[in-house]
Amino acid sequence: MRAGPISFISLRYLLGRAREGGRYLRGAAGGIALSLIPIIVTLMVADGMIRGITDRYLELGTGHIQIYDFLDPMEVENTKTALEDLPGLRGAWLERQGLGVLAGKKGRTGATIRATESSFWEDEGSSKFLKTISGSAKIEDPRDVILGDALAESLGAEVGDTLRIMTLRIGSDGRNIPRLFPFTIKGIVSSGYRELDSLWCIVGYDAGKRILAPELSSSYLMVKIDDPYTGADDASYDIYQKLGPGYGIYTWKELQRSQYSSYESTRQLLLFIMALVVIVAAVNVSSATSMLAIERQRDIAVLKAFGTKPRGISRIFIQGAFLTGLTGGITGIALGLGIGSAINPIIHGLEKALGFFSGLFHGGEVKILDPGYYLENIPLVIDWKAVFIIGIGTILASMLASWIPARRAGAIPPIELLRKY
Repeated sequence: MRAGPISFISLRYLLGRAREGGRYLRGAAGGIALSLIPIIVTLMVADGMIRGITDRYLELGTGHIQIYDFLDPMEVENTKTALEDLPGLRGAWLERQGLGVLAGKKGRTGATIRATESSFWEDEGSSKFLKTISGSAKIEDPRDVILGDALAESLGAEVGDTLRIMTLRIGSDGRNIPRLFPFTIKGIVSSGYRELDSLWCIVGYDAGKRILAPELSSSYLMVKIDDPYTGADDASYDIYQKLGPGYGIYTWKELQRSQYSSYESTRQLLLFIMALVVIVAAVNVSSATSMLAIERQRDIAVLKAFGTKPRGISRIFIQGAFLTGLTGGITGIALGLGIGSAINPIIHGLEKALGFFSGLFHGGEVKILDPGYYLENIPLVIDWKAVFIIGIGTILASMLASWIPARRAGAIPPIELLRKY
């Protein structure tokens, strides 16, 4: 039997009237579409969340590449001029980082003290994700300090307050000696991700050299390049060729290996659970094909009477399963992409609706995504490669699930069908 008639009959089974068996394949296609919607939305939300958090760490936290001078850690400043003509370099900034104790109105807390060059916060990537809550995000005086929103909240700190920072230095006898430095809070900022905001205490680079002891802090050169996601390894190699041995050069993937692996494993687990739902939906195609074969035995009898071989009968039902998987896949993916693209308005709308009902019962504000752990606005990221694999996998699973009932339909003895009809 030629491909044309097979395609015509298969398409007729899918689009035909309900009493002719079309309801079975259309129902299976609907089940596949419904199961694909959550997996596509989950994929988009997970990718958007990972990309949004990673972008903030890259632009405001670790930078794209960090360079440490192993031979003379305090002279890392000298490497900055050596990289000025590096291709693809977006910028390089000195940073010293250490730990300290902050004393505010509400008490004391530990924090990471970041001493950076002020131009770092004016970089295009930094300013894209840095939001000034109050005051100014520009350090102009050696005693200015900028706090992350969550850290300022825990300290009860406001712009203009005096903040005391306690750090340690090691005395000549090897004992730790505490030192107290007063600073004025110049501004309160937020990255949109509370984990970063809860750690930030930002001072000028010169102030950092003054309050952070070299032996209890780390000094490095933070580098940003044009394409951190695909070009970090090549840029790292170019920097090594430029500087030679004696330097530690780490890409953001190495600096955030454990965190990035955690995000990726969580994403894979979510997709695996969702994939099980799709497989169950694809198995429904097997039931639909079986019911269709039973209901259309008269057609099978006629086709066999005209000399159609069992393989041709099987191909009709397998192609019907292919069209079912294709229809359900396209519909589900399209709806999933549509919902995923509008996930922020949907979540904010649900929060308002739930908050309204919560208020009727004297409840508080409702947050579906806790800003302490998630981004308040999820970036739109579509992994087209993953979407394509999901679509192809769904179609193949549908065809595989229909293989056994299609073989049975083709193997029905023609004499039995002719006697029956």
